[in-house]
Amino acid sequence: MQNPGSGKPSATSPATPPAGHRPPAVELGDLDMRIARDGTWFYRGSPINRMPLVKLFASVLRREADGSYWLVTPAERGRVAVEDAPFIAVAVDREGEGRDQRLIFRTNLDEFVTAGPDHRLRVENAEDGTPSPYIVVRLGLEAKLARPVFYELVDLGSEELVDGESQFGVWSGGMFFRLGDLDDIDAD
Repeated sequence: MQNPGSGKPSATSPATPPAGHRPPAVELGDLDMRIARDGTWFYRGSPINRMPLVKLFASVLRREADGSYWLVTPAERGRVAVEDAPFIAVAVDREGEGRDQRLIFRTNLDEFVTAGPDHRLRVENAEDGTPSPYIVVRLGLEAKLARPVFYELVDLGSEELVDGESQFGVWSGGMFFRLGDLDDIDAD
């Protein structure tokens, strides 16, 4: 609405949206971007070899409630295919010992997370019984533990009595994380 005769917007109808209000991001659909099982990022079938660019993309990666992955900026959002997990935990360091220890993981993109209430460890078993361990990096996004990292955890593991049942796992951040049945882990 304009002030009569002035051609300028009136005080009651601003020409721009109020501060803090943005139009919704434009949805671009599939970006032809894929994160392979080994953590390599691809665009249109070619690997993205510039680590700063991969880290930038990873910083805006989100996971929706339906399990789909999206790159989300204030202006645009596009779907990304993820074969397993978007990140790989490539190293683990231990601070302290026993129930007081902290297990600090480094991802393939140099992010550090400490297993605990906000960064839970979990292990899924494939149909053949092979363990697939993961750690939450940030909300909805996980890193799959590289096989050598998982074996380091197994070396640090111990049997604990949890809810009256003997379980094998590790402590970190004041929490016990079950790694699986000792017989299944030894079979690998």
